[in-house]
Amino acid sequence: MTTPLKNIRNFSIVAHIDHGKSTLADRLIQLTGGLEIREMKAQVLDSMDIERERGITIKAQTVRLKYHAQDGEDYILNLIDTPGHVDFAYEVSRSMAAVEGSLLVVDASQGVEAQTLANVYHALDANHEIVPVLNKVDLPAADIPRVKQQIEDVIGLDASDALEISAKSGMGIDTVLEAIVTRLPAPKGDISAPLKALLVDSWYDTYLGVVVLIRVIDGTVKKGQKIRMMNAKATYELDRVGVFTPKLVAVDQLGPGELGFFTASIKEVADTNVGDTITDDKKPTATALPDFRPAQPVVFCGLFPVDASDFEELRAAMGKLRLNDASFSYEMETSAALGFGFRCGFLGLLHLEIIQERLSREFNLDLIATAPSVVYEIVQTDGQTIALHNPADLPDVMKIEEIREPWIKATILTPDEYLGSILKLCQDRRGVQKNLSYVGSRALVEYELPLNEVVFDFYDRLKSISKGYASFDYALIEHRPGDLVKLSVLVNAEPVDALSMLVHRTVAETRGRLMCEKLKELIPPHLFVIPIQAAIGGKIIARETVRAMRKDVTAKCYGGDATRKRKLLEKQKKGKAKMRQYGNVEIPQEAFIKALKMGDE
Repeated sequence: MTTPLKNIRNFSIVAHIDHGKSTLADRLIQLTGGLEIREMKAQVLDSMDIERERGITIKAQTVRLKYHAQDGEDYILNLIDTPGHVDFAYEVSRSMAAVEGSLLVVDASQGVEAQTLANVYHALDANHEIVPVLNKVDLPAADIPRVKQQIEDVIGLDASDALEISAKSGMGIDTVLEAIVTRLPAPKGDISAPLKALLVDSWYDTYLGVVVLIRVIDGTVKKGQKIRMMNAKATYELDRVGVFTPKLVAVDQLGPGELGFFTASIKEVADTNVGDTITDDKKPTATALPDFRPAQPVVFCGLFPVDASDFEELRAAMGKLRLNDASFSYEMETSAALGFGFRCGFLGLLHLEIIQERLSREFNLDLIATAPSVVYEIVQTDGQTIALHNPADLPDVMKIEEIREPWIKATILTPDEYLGSILKLCQDRRGVQKNLSYVGSRALVEYELPLNEVVFDFYDRLKSISKGYASFDYALIEHRPGDLVKLSVLVNAEPVDALSMLVHRTVAETRGRLMCEKLKELIPPHLFVIPIQAAIGGKIIARETVRAMRKDVTAKCYGGDATRKRKLLEKQKKGKAKMRQYGNVEIPQEAFIKALKMGDE
């Protein structure tokens, strides 16, 4: 028996990082009896170890709750807990398309932050009804009237009837449940129409194969039914249909307005494109749902196994990870210094870090990552435009008309006292100021910045300058021509492609010098002198030398003629010259990682 539409509410929780989304989700699950007390743990929906350790939500999670409201009716509440971090904005926009309303959680002591804004815009784009919720009102630093005013000024939402709660202590959670039922709209749909469902997410489960999370719009989904994915043009027979309570619970069928999952012995997650329309194979729906734009990778970097024999394992691990993360893309590449590996695309640096950590944890792989770089557009003299993912592949300078780099529009919200140093940071990174306004005592700065200046360590610098109070959100705008040069690093006159990068001409020399100094400390002495050079084209702009280890060849000469010693020293000298010509320089693994982490020290 499917639940009547008027008794279903689908909603998501949006907020900035650390404003209490996952804790609020815990309380709602607890109060509606989704899990027993003994099964509860903090942040139930953050299922990955890495999410729990870092205290962030990475994957959007869903749960179905039963609630007996004050009007005496029983309601089904479908909740999607979304990530708050800018790198996972893609997950947020996907989740928004599957629900009708949002709870906007704002920390009553911190107020509105940059990503609160970004995520609210996702919700408004999806035409959501939004209920503002002030969390942490029991903190001594909570300033409720100020934050309500901020919500009205910055977001333009009426906050006069915002709910005041404390998710940690459980205060006011019952008012949230009532507000979901009374203030959020019920879904629309037609049970007798042909099946039309939205594919919200998919991930790989070792026992069940690919699990597909769907939102049914029209019609019903039953076990044994034959369905078709309209974009992927693949057909499957359903093995099981169910819902998350957050445990997996099998049900007979899912009707309009419901969120649930199915499995269908799908081997390839590539067949389950997020945003695809699922319909009945025999009686398909006439029109597909509007498609999601696929996630655009912003940052690229090469991942190589430390031990070349692990390459096949890395390939398998990448495939499995791609099953769980649709926004992660990769292709094979080879490097003279590092052997076989993959060029991977990520949504941002946090995404890169998390994928790397998951590869080393879940698959026990030791990896080397090359310098993160962005996608440049190269306009060649023959009029062709190519996308450059790896600085080592830059065509000959004579063939290049211009190099265009991606620019972003950054929104930074900061307390007034840090404004000066933040403006300086943006200026140093070749930023162009677009707007500066005040929201109460906080400044809202809008800057246009080149993405490759942001990729390295902009976020860390911003946080340390502002003692963690500034928040940052960005969106890509366009590619613009820039005066960029390729900085190569030569060790013993051999170019190390893993360390080459595209930089702006004005900072090339400083970057090159830093890189050489860093490598000098990191490369251990060999039996011969090793020159480390930074070059732009054929011009050397910086050099450091690693001194040779000395072996005392005259130790066995005691007394006797001095010519004997001289002969041995001459022989050693010749040997060293020969070694330098043919000798291989062993660059240790740590040296790569440390050299690439070079910031503005």
